[in-house]
Amino acid sequence: MLINGDLNKKRKRYPEEQIISILKQHEAGRTMVDLVRENGIAENTLYRWKSKYGGMEASKAKRVRELESENARLKRLLAEAELYKAAIKKVIEGMPNKAVQAQC
Repeated sequence: MLINGDLNKKRKRYPEEQIISILKQHEAGRTMVDLVRENGIAENTLYRWKSKYGGMEASKAKRVRELESENARLKRLLAEAELYKAAIKKVIEGMPNKAVQAQC
């Protein structure tokens, strides 16, 4: 059963540097239970961070974030280009044959 405030609870975001610091503490021998309790995170979150950032340095994590945002930007550009291409094809298909042949 969900309590009214739980649905609107703001998620806490951790910077990569802090995530890597937490993971390094775990590698140094701190128990997962202590880290979860101290940082107010779920155990699943720690496992997810470990799979994504495990063994990484802060500078490398920053580079990964930059590459992910660049990749998202390029995907949006490709999607826009594909929509534009589909719209042009639709316009060309609607033209009479003589007009299409004159343009080629």
